[in-house]
Amino acid sequence: MWRVIKSVLAAFFGVQKERQRQHDFEHGKPGAFILVGLLMGVVFVVVIAALAIYLAG
Repeated sequence: MWRVIKSVLAAFFGVQKERQRQHDFEHGKPGAFILVGLLMGVVFVVVIAALAIYLAG
């Protein structure tokens, strides 16, 4: 699962290597990447919203 998290984080930041991306598509389970990607997206939105609320004060 750690490999999926690292891969999704790299994709979020746009720094994933082509070789890693190919490995993920060949050997990874799509459901794991979708789940981790959705969860990370929700966490990102919540953090940004909380930061905006805090800064707006």
